[in-house]
Amino acid sequence: MKKNENSGAACPRADIGGQAVLDGVMMKSPDAIAVAVRRPNGDIVVKREDYEAPSKKHPWMGKPFIRGSVNMIQMLGIGMRVLEDSMKMSGNEEAQEEPSKFEKWLAAKLGKNVDKVVMAVAIVMAMAMSIGLFVLLPNLIILLFPPNPTGGTLLLKNLVSGIVRIALLIAYIGFVGRIPEMRKTFQYHGSEHKTVYCHEHDLPLTPKNAQQFTTLHPRCGTSFLLLTFFLSIIFYSVIDVLVLQLTGFDLGAHYLLRVLSRILLLPCVAGISYEVLKSVAHAENPFTKAVRWPGLQMQRLTTRPPSDEQLEVAIASMNAALHGLPEGETTPEGWVILHKEATA
Repeated sequence: MKKNENSGAACPRADIGGQAVLDGVMMKSPDAIAVAVRRPNGDIVVKREDYEAPSKKHPWMGKPFIRGSVNMIQMLGIGMRVLEDSMKMSGNEEAQEEPSKFEKWLAAKLGKNVDKVVMAVAIVMAMAMSIGLFVLLPNLIILLFPPNPTGGTLLLKNLVSGIVRIALLIAYIGFVGRIPEMRKTFQYHGSEHKTVYCHEHDLPLTPKNAQQFTTLHPRCGTSFLLLTFFLSIIFYSVIDVLVLQLTGFDLGAHYLLRVLSRILLLPCVAGISYEVLKSVAHAENPFTKAVRWPGLQMQRLTTRPPSDEQLEVAIASMNAALHGLPEGETTPEGWVILHKEATA
């Protein structure tokens, strides 16, 4: 292994996070982010970069109930960036869409690289779609309720809108899962989980060892998302009742104000959900198992059993994140190529 200058010795075992990317896996250790991608010719391409948690520069970002919202925003940016990286690393030029005239015009006006503008536009579009599907649409349900609510009515509003939101999430994931190209991505998601389990059990990172584990992991982002949706029902209900009792104002009766409050308070819900997920991830008792169960079942929609070849990619990413780039041929971009013959 080639050690990065700042990586030092191999990291001790720690919670490792990751995500599936185009034809590969990203793994994030406490001090590095690594991406490994399988190219059409069978070679694995690995990239690694140093990572510094925001809490090291700004300690307040690591405080309980704040770190969850910080992590959510950060992972959105990292996730979009590594997806772009994996597209370039795959060597499949057809997968890279030509920037639109608007994106090129915007890049020229802003003086920025086209790729950065494309990524910014993609993030904005993704956020707009999420807000529309999971905030604007579910909250239309308040129009069916009469005015002058009681606390119970406010709870019912939030319960119904919450159920609609969860149903939309399940339907959306189910629809995406029917797209043939997504099956491979879900398999790489499963390979990420199996490899993380293998690391957590201190076993040598091999496809054979990793295959014995489940594709369902309690710290998965899918579980975090579903838990956030569940807890938002309780959180927003408490806020609505408090506002009604303290001011006599029905926040939920005004659609735009209700939507705005949900968006502004989302970091609070994310912070609470992160702390709950973190506290139940490693504990083994009937309560924590019950809290984890819905998220694990949701992962049956977002993961698929991987092949040994896909596990090799996840393992290459894990090893790079923990120990540094492997020895091998290097591309002009600084990526390492693990030839198919060497990984077979």
